[in-house]
Amino acid sequence: MPIPPPALEADGTANRAARILDAAERCFVRQGFHRTTMQDVAAEAGMSAGNLYRYFPSKDAVVAGLAERDRAEMSRDFDVLASADDVVAALDALGHKHFSDEPREKAILVLQIWAEATRDPAFADVAGVFERDAVGRMTQVFAQAQARGTIDPALDARDVAVLVCTLANGLFVRRAIVPDFDSGREVRNVLAVIGALLSGRCAPQPVSAPEPVP
Repeated sequence: MPIPPPALEADGTANRAARILDAAERCFVRQGFHRTTMQDVAAEAGMSAGNLYRYFPSKDAVVAGLAERDRAEMSRDFDVLASADDVVAALDALGHKHFSDEPREKAILVLQIWAEATRDPAFADVAGVFERDAVGRMTQVFAQAQARGTIDPALDARDVAVLVCTLANGLFVRRAIVPDFDSGREVRNVLAVIGALLSGRCAPQPVSAPEPVP
């Protein structure tokens, strides 16, 4: 289902900013970043362009606001993972949240940001910060689980974190572009791989140093 339109009743500053970000998401998904103007976002949010600029002075500021909101949500997700006794079960719940419960438009927006990151330094910075945060927090989660004795202590926590993030990124791409994406089946299959990793039944290969050039 699409991202729902905002309520237009009077609200506070934080709610107005959230309303603008929701409107920007819908515009970016529908029209792309380049074709979307601040006037488009203002109209979608049900406010004047002048009022919009009080909250976000540019389109780049809107993108930064979206990124910050997503990072805050990611932080809450990792807080849940860090406190979970069963990491795989917690990952399963997060997988269904992001690939079943969230609207497909969220995955489309992620894919657009990644595409823009290949040519726009501002988007590259946003994507890079998000990726470093995700890998860093995931590494902490796995290291803590190793300390509790709930996953294989021989694993390199960062290698596994990078691999899990790679698998999650692939699910975002498939959710965005595959018409008959089966979230239940695909999340279940990815979790089976992650479970095998964390139990030590398979492990990522260490990165070898490049051969010296003769």
